[in-house]
Amino acid sequence: MTHSTKSRFGSRGRPEQSRAAILQAAVCEFAHEGIAGARTDAIARAAKVNKALLYYYFKDKEALYGAVLDQVFGGLIAHVGEVLSRELPPREKILAYAGAHFDYVAGHPLYPMIVQSEMMGAGRGRANHLERIAKTYFRPLVNRVSQVLKAGQAAGEFRAVDPLHFVPSMIAVIVFYFTSAPVMRVMTGKDPMSLERIATRRAAVLDFISAALFQRSDAKQRGARH
Repeated sequence: MTHSTKSRFGSRGRPEQSRAAILQAAVCEFAHEGIAGARTDAIARAAKVNKALLYYYFKDKEALYGAVLDQVFGGLIAHVGEVLSRELPPREKILAYAGAHFDYVAGHPLYPMIVQSEMMGAGRGRANHLERIAKTYFRPLVNRVSQVLKAGQAAGEFRAVDPLHFVPSMIAVIVFYFTSAPVMRVMTGKDPMSLERIATRRAAVLDFISAALFQRSDAKQRGARH
């Protein structure tokens, strides 16, 4: 057997590439079909691997779905974590975080569909992954952003807001545009995911957060600069 045959795509000889291809196909399948409607044979076909190889890396559909959730949330935490680790004044840091969160979602437009499906499933009593996701990703993110909010309040830059309410509201403003993109397309007759409209929306999100959070003098100063 030649080296090229041993290492052909979709074989155990290229585990990283095969696993990545399966996860990429799974993201698309779960985003459009949800976990109940997703089919592993469709995922294997899209990834150009056989089902035996899929089950070699992931013991069942539930395990594959869990890996997809880790990819979605793990990627987000890594992306915004770098921003939250910077030595910046609270006002600059909160806008840098919001911009980074927005950019991550814009670069992975299928991810909000998976998140929405998971949240809806939890509301219907299906919460197989929710506790782990909340502990591993949600809680650390909310805590870190809350620290920025508290620092901004202590410095007199931010209004006195409750982080437990403001952080979810801020994330909703960032994400909702992407989950509602199909409706926006119907309403406006234009592509909400075009580069121009994404840039316009990003600016609007940062402006909204600034107006909701910054002390009035800070908001006026920011408006004057822009």
